[in-house]
Amino acid sequence: MVRVYILLVVVAVAVIVYALIECIRSRPQEVRSISKPAWILTILLVPLIGALLWFLFGRPRSTPQPQVQQRRPMAPDDDVAFLRKLEHQRRQQQREAERQKREREAKKREQGGAADKLGEQDPENPGPR
Repeated sequence: MVRVYILLVVVAVAVIVYALIECIRSRPQEVRSISKPAWILTILLVPLIGALLWFLFGRPRSTPQPQVQQRRPMAPDDDVAFLRKLEHQRRQQQREAERQKREREAKKREQGGAADKLGEQDPENPGPR
């Protein structure tokens, strides 16, 4: 009978030590119910009951909850969408500059053609010069 009591005491101490080590190694934000220091005190002050409560209510879940990844600021040259937008704007500006250049050239040709027509005389209607 004494052997059974010794075995039970060894098992109880092993459970308490295991619960305490697991509590210390867990991350504070993953601990459930109460804070991590409160769990450590509970396990030490109420040994077997505190350890059992840790396993039931305090231990982090075996399957981690999906954490929402916080968006960090990204460098502009790492952001693909930003680079695509920049390239699109650059192409638009280039097309606009080419269009304006063609319009200026067309106006110059029209003005030059109109000046040539004004400068030359009509052979049928010779006017004063």
